[in-house]
Amino acid sequence: MPAMADKYETALPFMKMHGLGNDFVVVDARTQAVPVSARLAQAVAHRHFGVGFDQLAVIKKGTGDAHLVFYNADGSTSAACGNATRCIARHLIDESGKTELNLTTDRGALVARDAGGGMTSVNMGQPQLHWDEIPLAEEVDTLDLPIEGAPVATGMGNPHCSFFVEDAEAVPLEVFGARYEHHPLYPQRTNVQVAQVVSSDHIRMRVWERGVGVTLASGSSSCATAVAAARRGLTGREVRIDLDGGTLDVAWRDDGVWMTGPSMHVFSGVLTPEFLETLG
Repeated sequence: MPAMADKYETALPFMKMHGLGNDFVVVDARTQAVPVSARLAQAVAHRHFGVGFDQLAVIKKGTGDAHLVFYNADGSTSAACGNATRCIARHLIDESGKTELNLTTDRGALVARDAGGGMTSVNMGQPQLHWDEIPLAEEVDTLDLPIEGAPVATGMGNPHCSFFVEDAEAVPLEVFGARYEHHPLYPQRTNVQVAQVVSSDHIRMRVWERGVGVTLASGSSSCATAVAAARRGLTGREVRIDLDGGTLDVAWRDDGVWMTGPSMHVFSGVLTPEFLETLG
């Protein structure tokens, strides 16, 4: 599939995947240059005029098994995307026959493992707990932010704001998430979670992703909320997190935050030259 620096000359193959309903378009750029741009991401993300996704992920050659790059539906980029990483890891495990992969993202190096039964585990790395790592706009206590509701700030390669509430279902997430994504304390915007602690090892959570909106699941949000709950003493360091799209298991260990769950390769297709020509 030859391509110029900023224009496609032929159709562009892709895979459609999801992790608990958090859905992705995945482009494999390991064997050829693929000029992915913010404009392409926005066009493909449209659920009527494109394919539709929460994130677009590009698989590139890396120092390990692959390097992953992520775009949000609004064309912005993210250094981390847990569910997309797990979906791609499953694809690469099945493709290679390996049981463990070494992946890289703009977040850093990540290890993925076959957890058996079609499940995949990904080590999302150590959480970022200091204000300037997340990052926040000023030095504050990340365990008790000066925001109504006293949420917790956590970095997982992308910023998170976790609110602990009595009833996650009762929160009007479309309004609530949009309000706090752009809070001035978060200069790069933030993912927003509303989390209800069910027991010491069980959380019910709903997610608003920056640059996307309400999503059925989020891997990095699950990791951030698990870390926040453990830091608050609300749970232990291993929890089951029930999201709108299904369940993830998260364990905050000495070597990082491990996330385990299912994935699905829904279909493969191509973006036609006619569609790509509309991008100019």
